[in-house]
Amino acid sequence: MNVNIKELRNDSNEIGKVQEFLFKMIKKEFGYDYVPEWHQDIVNMDEYYINPKRNTFFVAYSDDDEIIGTIGIRAYDKNFEKFKGLYSNETTSSIWRLFVDERYRRCGLASKIYSIAENFAKENGFNDIYLHTHRNLDGALQYWTKMGFIIRLDEQDDLETVHMDKHIKKLEISPQASILTYAIKL
Repeated sequence: MNVNIKELRNDSNEIGKVQEFLFKMIKKEFGYDYVPEWHQDIVNMDEYYINPKRNTFFVAYSDDDEIIGTIGIRAYDKNFEKFKGLYSNETTSSIWRLFVDERYRRCGLASKIYSIAENFAKENGFNDIYLHTHRNLDGALQYWTKMGFIIRLDEQDDLETVHMDKHIKKLEISPQASILTYAIKL
């Protein structure tokens, strides 16, 4: 299987195809349609992913140019009271809309597009990645744990929301510093 992964550009035709794919996946996975307070990033993709310099949206295409996977990454922009002071939009990015068409699951596609998004975050100076998932999504919590994310908060709410994060900044080692210096940094 050949997969082509591209950054979404400000092309209304392509954005429309991505939006259609996302809403199809949301309907399939969650059982509901457009909810304004949850899906503003989808209806305003240029505002959330395309125009801001440190944000982007990756789209995976099959050999026949069909959208088969997506992932968005952007500076952390939530104001959850319970995380006040923990995350900053300067140092924390957030993952959104990781979806893979069910015909292409279990072949490494999610890991491939996530890896590209994580590298984008590192290249843009982020130290951490935040995301939330849901316990009722088949395999989602296990997948994110496997990718190195830790659970920060399990809401135990009706949506079964689980907040997770991952530290991605690598420790820079200076040849002049002692091992004690790095023990203190950790």
